[in-house]
Amino acid sequence: MRKFITLAAIASAIIAAAYFTACNNNKSEPQADNKEDSIKRVIARGEYLANHVAPCLDCHSKRDYTKFSGPVVPGTEGMGGEVFDQKLMGIPGTVYARNITPDPETGIGTWTDDEVLRAITQGISKNGDTLFPIMPYVNFNHMAKEDLMSIIAYIRTLKSIKNKVPTRQLMIPISMAYPGPALQKSIDANMRPPESDPVKYGEYLMNAAVCTDCHTPQVKGQFDFSRAFGGGLAFDVGTFKVNSANITPDSATGIGTWTEERVMNKFTVCREEKGYNYDPGKQNTIMPIVSYAGMTDNDLKAMYAYLRTVKPVKNKVEKYPQ
Repeated sequence: MRKFITLAAIASAIIAAAYFTACNNNKSEPQADNKEDSIKRVIARGEYLANHVAPCLDCHSKRDYTKFSGPVVPGTEGMGGEVFDQKLMGIPGTVYARNITPDPETGIGTWTDDEVLRAITQGISKNGDTLFPIMPYVNFNHMAKEDLMSIIAYIRTLKSIKNKVPTRQLMIPISMAYPGPALQKSIDANMRPPESDPVKYGEYLMNAAVCTDCHTPQVKGQFDFSRAFGGGLAFDVGTFKVNSANITPDSATGIGTWTEERVMNKFTVCREEKGYNYDPGKQNTIMPIVSYAGMTDNDLKAMYAYLRTVKPVKNKVEKYPQ
């Protein structure tokens, strides 16, 4: 494992080196200190993204649905094993979230950074297998490489958990599900928009958070992107059923009348344990609001700004079907 932590550190050091060159700082000790600080900042950025923006830890850990929004069970971070199937998400078969902890036998402890990057941006695993696109590599394929490498650096720091995950069982050839044409061959040119442009930055965050996958209705198992963010996708976790909300700016059936403050409150209430540490029963949600609550106010506001610009979709959703 030491080898791969070093690789992540090297990637971080390159970022730091660019900063030192720009500053023309040739003093050895301050450079060493700043290099270490830079590595910490990279890992901290990855921790923020993996826990509060991109659904890395929500999908690859255990979630406790006896509490509102199913927060991640402490101690299970990255161990995998969560089931995604036809009942839950309309998948043609059963897919299991993989173990992404540094365990060398059952996790990604022997994977190089490039192999992890290929998996999360191209959907190709270390041994060349194609990943089912419930893993949102189409979305991550459009993220800035700097952010993706930060996530990888953070994942390297997770506690190693030995957990052999079952093999997926599909009712169709994986080639039928692989979204090849939607993928860029290289992500090197991807840029994170400046925060000074809240609409573009919000769009970037919405992509990283994979909001379309849950809030876009499907027709015969395919997303209807003409009604993107229109809601109505059904989820059945066994103990409750819930349909995703219409989050377009349609005034009658979406969030067109919602103020920025109202949208913010939807998340910030879960920043304190009392906001989610209760059993809502059948009034629960699969949406990881507890995780998204950890986003900064500015990031939440940027996502709201972007949603105000998407096409309004008239689609009245019954949140809790019988």
